[in-house]
Amino acid sequence: MEQRAQLLLQKRDLAFAKKGVGSGLLSGAAWGLDGVLMGMVLGLAPFTNNMSIFAAPLVGACIHDGFAALWLFFYNVLNGKWRDYARTLKTRPARIIMLAAILGGPIGMSGNLLGIYFAGASYTAAITAGYPAIGAVLGAVFLKEKISPRVWAGILLAITGSFIVGFVPPDGSNYPHFYLGITFAVISAIGWAIEGVLSTYGMDLVDSDIAIGIREATSFFVYLFAILPLAGGVSYQILTKSFSAPTGWYIAVIGLIGGISFLSWYRAMNMTGVGRTMGLSVTFAIWSVFFGWLLNNLPLTPNLIIGVVVLFLGTILTVGNPKDLLNLKIR
Repeated sequence: MEQRAQLLLQKRDLAFAKKGVGSGLLSGAAWGLDGVLMGMVLGLAPFTNNMSIFAAPLVGACIHDGFAALWLFFYNVLNGKWRDYARTLKTRPARIIMLAAILGGPIGMSGNLLGIYFAGASYTAAITAGYPAIGAVLGAVFLKEKISPRVWAGILLAITGSFIVGFVPPDGSNYPHFYLGITFAVISAIGWAIEGVLSTYGMDLVDSDIAIGIREATSFFVYLFAILPLAGGVSYQILTKSFSAPTGWYIAVIGLIGGISFLSWYRAMNMTGVGRTMGLSVTFAIWSVFFGWLLNNLPLTPNLIIGVVVLFLGTILTVGNPKDLLNLKIR
């Protein structure tokens, strides 16, 4: 009887882990789609203004994170967790998460959307997909984590893949500021990597659903009251005009997709482990190329394909042994 009970428990754990893998893949697919759709929306009025080349992506990021925060709040209300917002905000871990939010939102997300605006969604996704490799280096420096030869090999592959992607602009490019976009994508990857180090520490004592809600809300308010004023009065003009046109409401839907990606990411970490989840969710670079080709006629240049594949393999090596991605048994 006891042996049978243990067998049933192992089967339940295996099924739980498989659901985690599914959540990790959903996170990557949703984020890849999110980036491609944001790239398409940023090409519509009123974001196609000639007054400021920086304001439009920053306004888009503000709206995106604002709606993502709203959708996450509704999700937490439906799950009876909305009171946890006020309780959590009084704690020190919440302040750490808010700091991580600034690095991941106004820095990471802004760099991401500025990269998309100047270099295109797929090239930006290929560069930002290297953030786990950067996180491994930061973890070694600040958290004194040991880096194995396999991880160093992964880091070098990720850097090589990023170089391959960004070295030559796509043929017939409509992005005159392509290399500026690549620079912003690198800044985004660094911001997300630092956010990961801080948020991992902060979420030890905070429910992940609430942490995500606080993260997105903090990002939105920093955009609204700190970043947009720096971009000048034109940013608020674009913000206002975006809701008198369908564009702002398109971003509301995209924010829902982004919220699903965030929720799936943290759910996968709970179900199947952080390293495995990062190895799965980073597939957003591949998904971005696929959705860019499917929805936006992305030309699949050789350097883009080779660079994405090399960077993806490097990231997999960085975050965990490739065999562990298939070994779903809970130890």
